[in-house]
Amino acid sequence: MPLISTSTYQRPKWLFNRHLETIYPALFRKVELRNSQTERITTPDGDFLDLDWFKAKNKRLVIISHGLEGNSKRPYMLGMAQIFLKNGYDVLTWNFRGCGEELNQQPIFYHSGATYDLNTVVAYAAQKYDTISLVGFSLGGNLTLKYLGESLSKDKPIDKAVAISVPLHLSSSSKKISSGENQLYSKRFLKTLREKVIRKAQHHPNDIPLHFLRNIKTLSDFDDYFTGPLHGFSDAEEYYQVNSSLFFLDKITHPTLILNAQNDPFLSEQCFPVKLARELDHLFFEFPKQGGHVGFSVSGTNTPYYSEKRAFEFIERDF
Repeated sequence: MPLISTSTYQRPKWLFNRHLETIYPALFRKVELRNSQTERITTPDGDFLDLDWFKAKNKRLVIISHGLEGNSKRPYMLGMAQIFLKNGYDVLTWNFRGCGEELNQQPIFYHSGATYDLNTVVAYAAQKYDTISLVGFSLGGNLTLKYLGESLSKDKPIDKAVAISVPLHLSSSSKKISSGENQLYSKRFLKTLREKVIRKAQHHPNDIPLHFLRNIKTLSDFDDYFTGPLHGFSDAEEYYQVNSSLFFLDKITHPTLILNAQNDPFLSEQCFPVKLARELDHLFFEFPKQGGHVGFSVSGTNTPYYSEKRAFEFIERDF
């Protein structure tokens, strides 16, 4: 049976609004994981992806995908890796194209629906592991859900999946993040995205129309002039429509948990599809009132975050 869970999450009292819940863990949380093994693999189009392995010598693997302008070493990535590693799982975190220490080689970057790269990672890991579970944050959550709804995932040894703080509907969420109170986030993302475009244009001047940078005021603008056209879409709206994971949920056949906080400043109303949730057989939804975006902090410096405990509990569960 599909399930909309009643959440038990309560934020720490001193994180008294959604912006504090979002900003505090991003800026101040510290997670240290040692003994990782870095590996670079080649993509079918001749580019590369950088992987970080954390091994407990187990045949069960969890692959974790980061969010917009994130990377494999963000605290939320390492916190999630830590709880699984401590419980005997091997863990793989990976960097989307252009998000590692070295800019990727092809003109394209990463985007919300670039499931071909996730498929490359899963296919590579499937040579070594009997069981693979997937965890994705934000953009990486959208990527994970879309991948599960596509035929690419059908022949892989995937067990379960968890998607956290997911913009299920990209168009309305892009507008939400560029709205008045959220411009702090939007401007921060745009700053690093602009820097990457400028660096990329040094190697691919004919593919990157730098003169369009003066037109960029919102993330939708960036997707209109760069993300969409670079990846084969006519504009931002086509890119959003084709890649929104909301339209792939009914095709997912693996047990999957979607954890979205109702006060997430990045998510639109369409990211809480209560009616659709009641019709799906393999998806489990949890919409706590609090949590922020990729937040879900708890009291105590060495305590796993709520999202990490829920992800572990779900992937350990028998269905």
